[in-house]
Amino acid sequence: MKKDNYKIVRQVLLIILIANLLVAILKIIIGSMIKSASMTADGFHSLSDGSSNIVGLIGIQLASKPEDKEHPYGHNKFETLSGLFISVMLFMVGGKVIISAINRFNNPVIPNITTLSLIVLLFTLGINLFVSVTEYKKGKEMNSQILISDSMHTRSDIYVSLGVLATLMGVKLGLPPIIDQIASLIVACFILHAAYEIFKENSDVLVDKSTVDIEVIRDLVMSFEQVRDAHNIRSRGSQNDMYIDLHIMVDPHLSVEKSHELVHYIEEVIKANINKNAQVIAHIEPFIAVNSKATSFELVKNS
Repeated sequence: MKKDNYKIVRQVLLIILIANLLVAILKIIIGSMIKSASMTADGFHSLSDGSSNIVGLIGIQLASKPEDKEHPYGHNKFETLSGLFISVMLFMVGGKVIISAINRFNNPVIPNITTLSLIVLLFTLGINLFVSVTEYKKGKEMNSQILISDSMHTRSDIYVSLGVLATLMGVKLGLPPIIDQIASLIVACFILHAAYEIFKENSDVLVDKSTVDIEVIRDLVMSFEQVRDAHNIRSRGSQNDMYIDLHIMVDPHLSVEKSHELVHYIEEVIKANINKNAQVIAHIEPFIAVNSKATSFELVKNS
């Protein structure tokens, strides 16, 4: 990611941090006042959103450092590590909400639903919607893993808040108080699901899961008439820091200069069609016809 993009990501995270803290404080205060387990749980979920923003800010600061002798590939994976840390935080919050809900089953409390609590919930729901859409859009625009992961975290708040709103309305209409504890468990499910999605997306980067379909790369490479075959095609990384390597077979009499030009053109085509941030490494091999008895080593030896 370019240095200017890191600055933009940092600014977005700061704005969203302020919004999430405002939402969290309002939900926790009102939830405690009306004794609503589901709204209080939703507030702590929003608070975890703010914590994840802080983690994201630290991760972006580390990831923005340039390459050095000890990190020749840069520091981009600090952004990925931040995403994993956010998922761990969410797993812990989800567990806390489950324990709290179970305790409330043994000691149920009827929520005191007020017009103010409903207004606050609708207000925070609107903020969450704005935050989620803005963060995801910027994440895609900047190819930022941390913004995309954090937006997935925040997006779950929208569904959670809708569930809490339905619960409060249900209690107001006379449904049994136990619905509040049940809603808390549903809140926990959303939190755990968001944690799993974030963990999966970021762990795939760390374990070098393939990022591009092999056939897509092969079709692009084989579109060059000088290329006779392509194999050992691999890809890894993220949309912002992608690596692609492959073996290309060309006519054994193609000069080193022409082979170099060919690799350069292939790299440009892959960047234009797959990912502009991709770093492509192509290994050139002499193409040998099926009916030829010569080996690649012999061709090189005799040239």
